[in-house]
Amino acid sequence: MAEALIVLVTVGERSEADNIAQALVGEKLAACVGIVPIESMYLWEGEWENQVEFQLLIKTVKSRYPQVEAKILELHSYEIPEILALPVVAASERYLNWVIQQTSS
Repeated sequence: MAEALIVLVTVGERSEADNIAQALVGEKLAACVGIVPIESMYLWEGEWENQVEFQLLIKTVKSRYPQVEAKILELHSYEIPEILALPVVAASERYLNWVIQQTSS
């Protein structure tokens, strides 16, 4: 059975979040993308940054990760975008089956 992943990505604009989400789901690289406004605080080039961003919660499978990462890098505006893949250690069987079905080519 396919291994499910949650891929986390942050972007600075809602329109960019929508664009990435639509591309990933439209190309069957992700089953679903949640978009949540967050406040991020970090150092960038020695300066403190504190800004509202949008966190994408991308539901996919491990076999699709290389394509997911490539599509994000193609569409993302940041010099070094956050792309973190987290394994799903447990999930409802029906939801996991749906994710697998949605990401099948």
